[in-house]
Amino acid sequence: MIEWKDVTLVIAAGGKSSRMGTDKRHLMWQGVPLLRHLLEQADRFRFAAVFLAADRITNEFRTLAARYRLKILVDTRPDQGPIEALRGGLEHARTSWILFISCDQPFLQFSALQPLLTAASERPKYKAVIPEAGGYRQMLAGLYHRDLLPGIVQGQIRDKRRLGAVIPTECIQLVPFEGSRMFFNVNTPADWRLAKGRLINRQRQIPFVTISAPVSNTGKTTFIERLIPELEQAGLRIGVVKSDCHGYDIDKPGKDSWRFREAGASAVAVVSPSGYFIEQKTPQRAELVEVARKITGVDVILIESRSHGAAPFISLWRDKGELDINDETAAVFTSEGADENSEIRTFALDDIPTAVELILFLTGR
Repeated sequence: MIEWKDVTLVIAAGGKSSRMGTDKRHLMWQGVPLLRHLLEQADRFRFAAVFLAADRITNEFRTLAARYRLKILVDTRPDQGPIEALRGGLEHARTSWILFISCDQPFLQFSALQPLLTAASERPKYKAVIPEAGGYRQMLAGLYHRDLLPGIVQGQIRDKRRLGAVIPTECIQLVPFEGSRMFFNVNTPADWRLAKGRLINRQRQIPFVTISAPVSNTGKTTFIERLIPELEQAGLRIGVVKSDCHGYDIDKPGKDSWRFREAGASAVAVVSPSGYFIEQKTPQRAELVEVARKITGVDVILIESRSHGAAPFISLWRDKGELDINDETAAVFTSEGADENSEIRTFALDDIPTAVELILFLTGR
């Protein structure tokens, strides 16, 4: 049985991060740079060795090498992407197998990759053991055997840069993984917004998503109303918290609870066989998040608000007011339709299936 101590870890940390616009290795994730986040996780495993494949050696890399006892592999064929990192790892590894990953997968968990070791042990004829998740081969989180090195070198000579193009199909064993969230990688600012929104919710007992809009009559209520049955169809129990700047009246004049409130009660609760409600007076507007935390028996809470709420936000826009985007906005749904080139994921306002998938992602599903 192959164990992690028999495997060399190779982290591809090169590239120019051109689509991100800034070096994604330095993006802060849970208080540390993204690359260091992976190295700290790797440090808890007994890999035979850890290699950092990069386009150059920097002072930061030297510091990381000393701290985490890793070796830096500098690309000898620049600007070839992951295939050069894989070639370098296979060439320098003293083990038969390497675990090859990219540095931009913040949700990757090494412990969850154990099925790859099992598969490699049980069917040694395969030289690449690759996760398959979400309908895609996750080539940047797979096990690769040293026997692949000659074919990869030949592929580079022929200027083939895609891993799938240089590794013969008959050499690949696919291992199914449920869901593709763990392999989510951040290539663009829009990806980074989604990743941060998902991270925030991982730290909550019940996840929140705020549906916001710059002005009234944008369609927030209708949007949520359409989301609820679809999310419930996906197996989630949904709670909703609404902000209302006009005030409200939950009870009819003459009812007992109304009489108690009129008599001066600061809080009134009504409990019935099918549910309950609590009406609480407050000297000022209560924080929506604090109210949301009082809801029980749900899996996800949607907050409807114009300007309040909790991250992550989904912003709606329908040709009214100025589109409201802040650092915690994960995505936008607009009447103008989708925009694939935006620095924030932008979709058509009536694209409810995509909204459902987005909420499932942001709430850790």
